[in-house]
Amino acid sequence: MEYYEKIPELKRCIDQIKCGYFTPHNPDQFKDLVDIILKYDRFYVLADYEAYIECQDRINKVYQNGNEWTLMAIKNIASSGYFSSDRTIEEYAKDIWGVEPTREKLPDPHEPKELQDQPKVVPKK
Repeated sequence: MEYYEKIPELKRCIDQIKCGYFTPHNPDQFKDLVDIILKYDRFYVLADYEAYIECQDRINKVYQNGNEWTLMAIKNIASSGYFSSDRTIEEYAKDIWGVEPTREKLPDPHEPKELQDQPKVVPKK
């Protein structure tokens, strides 16, 4: 509530969501969500609002320069491998669940049963 009360723009946004401004066909659609954010949010989502807006302003400025935007997009894509879901799932399997991941491919649900019984191995990347 502290951030809701102290940042007028944020308060206006939350109020618009709560009153159904964006969902006139179902004005109560997001009332529960707003209630959770204002009363029970243990992640302090609203605390990040100002930093988010500042970052979005910087993004908007960079986007105006096509060359700079393209360079940043290429660097972002090139660096995204580390955040791969495959890597994350493999780490969870080993570190959290204590199991060795497998590369065995699951059968296609539409494949005949006799073909499903044959092991299939996906080559390691």
